Amino acid sequence: MEIRKIEASVITETVKKLYMDMNYNIGSDIMCALENARNNESSDIGRSVLSQLIENNHIASDEQVPICQDTGMAVLFIEYGDHVIIEGGSFEDAVQEGVRRAYIDGYLRKSVVDDPVFDRVNTKDNTPAIIYTTIVPGNKINILAGCKGFGSENMSAIKMLTPSAGVDGVKNFILDAVRYAGPNPCPPIVVGVGIGGTFEKAAMLAKKATLRPINTRNCDERYAALEDELLCEINKMGFGPAGLGGDNTALGVNIEYFPTHIAGMPVAVNICCHAARHKETEI
Repeated sequence: MEIRKIEASVITETVKKLYMDMNYNIGSDIMCALENARNNESSDIGRSVLSQLIENNHIASDEQVPICQDTGMAVLFIEYGDHVIIEGGSFEDAVQEGVRRAYIDGYLRKSVVDDPVFDRVNTKDNTPAIIYTTIVPGNKINILAGCKGFGSENMSAIKMLTPSAGVDGVKNFILDAVRYAGPNPCPPIVVGVGIGGTFEKAAMLAKKATLRPINTRNCDERYAALEDELLCEINKMGFGPAGLGGDNTALGVNIEYFPTHIAGMPVAVNICCHAARHKETEI
């Protein structure tokens, strides 16, 4: 396979377009899920809330304004081909510049502070983005990007279960996390679950799971069945749209898993609000 050269400016423009697009135009998977939820919602208030969310998404797309005032923190999962060379700059700088330009030129709210504890001074361009890069065979770059609002991010949780907890322990922890979150993450929510790996790997898997289209299922039928079971149980909680009661507390549950140590079974729950913004592209 021949080495492929890609200009850093191409990376920057691609990332910029991704973030402007996802903030103005909700994905078809989420829009369809909201419409289905409205059609199946038994609560009058719930149907009204879902109708308003759908109308909001149409307005955002028509007027090219943000779906939500919290335009989130940028998170990217990159699959970087081992036969790719970036010219005219570094890959990291090109991605960060793309996020910077999107949030400045797109009039998206800048929500990142430079120090988490003491100074908490706004960086004024929503960088740095969080970038996870995996080297893969090939001469292409695949970018899966999301912007995560913190009303829902703050409701996320992780627990280091032991193998003796079994599948029931996994289910109970996930359901307890959603129950504790209640109406705070702006339901209907998308629940991303990461199982396995280590402490940090489980959390990363959970975040990546929130970016997976909710009209897909885990390729392992056991985990796919678990996704369906958890979604059913979560919707029985009755928090409903905007936490005002109803049948639709969650739009989907996505699970990703990874091999782990014989002594452990880490489980992470990353909750995403109804504005589940994600886009993917390949260069």
